[in-house]
Amino acid sequence: MNSLEWRVTASLAAIYAVRMLGLFMILPVFALYAETFPDSTPFLAGLAIGIYGLSQAVFQIPLGILSDKIGRKPVIIGGLLVFALGSVIAALAQSMWLIILGRVIQGMGAVAAPTMALAADLIREEHRIRTMGVIGLTIGVSFMLGMILGPIVSQWGGVPSIFWLTMLLAFMGIALVVFVIPNPARTMQHRDAGIIQGYLSTALRNTALLRMNVGVFILHLVMTANFLVLPTLFTHELGLPTAEHWKVYLPVFVGSFLLSIPLIIMAEKQRKIRPLLLGCTVLLIIAELVMAAGHTHIVWLLVAFWLFFIGFNFLEAVQPSLVAKYSDVNTKGTAMGIFSSSQFLGIFAGGALGGMVNHTWGATGVFLFSAVVVSIWLVVALQLPQPTFYTSKILKLDPLLFSDPQRLHTELLAVTGVKEVALASEECIAYLKVDKTTLDQAGLDAFSPASA
Repeated sequence: MNSLEWRVTASLAAIYAVRMLGLFMILPVFALYAETFPDSTPFLAGLAIGIYGLSQAVFQIPLGILSDKIGRKPVIIGGLLVFALGSVIAALAQSMWLIILGRVIQGMGAVAAPTMALAADLIREEHRIRTMGVIGLTIGVSFMLGMILGPIVSQWGGVPSIFWLTMLLAFMGIALVVFVIPNPARTMQHRDAGIIQGYLSTALRNTALLRMNVGVFILHLVMTANFLVLPTLFTHELGLPTAEHWKVYLPVFVGSFLLSIPLIIMAEKQRKIRPLLLGCTVLLIIAELVMAAGHTHIVWLLVAFWLFFIGFNFLEAVQPSLVAKYSDVNTKGTAMGIFSSSQFLGIFAGGALGGMVNHTWGATGVFLFSAVVVSIWLVVALQLPQPTFYTSKILKLDPLLFSDPQRLHTELLAVTGVKEVALASEECIAYLKVDKTTLDQAGLDAFSPASA
């Protein structure tokens, strides 16, 4: 990529991180903060954490479609302004209900889909997949940073300081959009990165994709439910001050991340993604059961917490990869949008249902509830088909070839290693799925403008 494309990629990844940090920095500290409000209950604390995900899920797809019609930048700037407004309301709130209102408004600034679409508008086709990978990596980095920085930032100015910080980050994102990121020459729908309304029904009828949507829903439900009780356990039962919780999170996250990397590599390189997915799902169940039985003992709690995040990190990494494998070339972007919405719905369900369970049965009930829910996902995942390990590829084509699209489609499919083809005449590109082990790259290059 050239310097402009790297600048665009870094800027859009930073904007993407804003909304993720707004969620993740709150997770490790909010349960304890909620106890300071006279109107707080475990259910309201869970609702305040999770309802951000509900409004994200509700607004994400409509805002992505709106950005196709009125442009990316107005939607992104508007979304970040709404996010900032929600942050201010939450920072100034003196009751749980006002915090819940602020969190709802924060989530309404759902800029993920327009951000990905803007990246596709500005990045050349041959580098678009790399850019999407960098932006996707932002999620994992934001999670680890948020969980570590949340307790540290709250030590300086309490939880309201986190909301003020997220407001500042939103304005920094707006500055990047206005002053750093160039205007695209034209705005169009991208099948690999955008949500296309006409493909929604197709993606929703794909049973393998539906199973993946259930999987990410449950994964984030359980993660959110766990953090309704873990911070209070660290403080009340283990005697660890809130400001020192990062001393638990940092080694657990780094250690689990390092151990999950070989599993991720094995899943892709050795094509063992399905059995490892099932194995890590079982690992989550074991971790939840150990936390339920041993959460009053620091060693058992920390071991189970570490095991949970080995499984979580692996599943968080490979589930999007499976969505790409199970979707066809036309619906990949739309399928990823639905998948992302399912993730945020899981965060909402984890907060709301976890809060209800915590109110009635306490921490043990939350962990047992999580084990049952993950067991449901295990049953669903057992029905997943063996995925194909094809690679997505975008090929720039000579415009003259589109004079006979049917012939072009047939000739591309005839190239050795090409498995799926979708033509986009408005972009003069072909979206492909290819088998890299057998691909005739020279045969594909013959269709490019330089070779025509």
